[in-house]
Amino acid sequence: MRSLDAAKLPRHVGVILDGNRRWARSAGQDPRMGHERGAEKIIEFLGWCSDVGVEVVTLWMLSTDNLSRPRAELDALVAIIEGAVERIADTRRWRLHPVGSLDVLPPSTQQVLKVAAERTETVDGMWVNVAVGYGGRQEIADAVRSMLVEHAAAGKTTAEVAELLDVEHIAEHLYTKGQPDPDLVIRTSGEQRLSGFLMWQSAHSEFYFCEAMWPDFRRVDFLRALRSYGERKRRYGG
Repeated sequence: MRSLDAAKLPRHVGVILDGNRRWARSAGQDPRMGHERGAEKIIEFLGWCSDVGVEVVTLWMLSTDNLSRPRAELDALVAIIEGAVERIADTRRWRLHPVGSLDVLPPSTQQVLKVAAERTETVDGMWVNVAVGYGGRQEIADAVRSMLVEHAAAGKTTAEVAELLDVEHIAEHLYTKGQPDPDLVIRTSGEQRLSGFLMWQSAHSEFYFCEAMWPDFRRVDFLRALRSYGERKRRYGG
């Protein structure tokens, strides 16, 4: 902690919470146990982020690919996510913002996310993006669709929209619009890929891949990620 340079800390940290199922299997447990332990880690992790002054955290809790898992496991996972979201809201420390294709989620989950966002919308604290039913390609498709609908409603032709189209227009329709892009993306469990996480926003992000499974991720692992980030010389465009 003492070795960290406060001027070189990330404003926005994205996290791929990976390894819950493998953690459970390694302990001879049902996958549900891994997801529950992973959910318990979230409040602790958000506290670490608050302690060092991170402004935005994006937690990838459920991908669109996860929706194809066996029904029993998916139902259990969704229930665990609902509980985790409610616990985050109960702290009254952070402002919750759901991101993802929420319409593909069960109605009960949609309601939990909506209520949690409403309960915390006046909280003056760190933003916590809860990525549930999230896929990077789907986000970009949704952004383009939203932009086209907006311009069509304004009476613009397809040719006029094509003339106006630029990077900023699409960025204004992303799930994270108005927020800084992630400076640092952390993935646990040893996997070294993004799997579509914040594809657009992570164009200039720094990546940190940690061997620890998410339930075993420790404060010292987080501080090492911050130290690694602070030691890098960020280059934009090359």
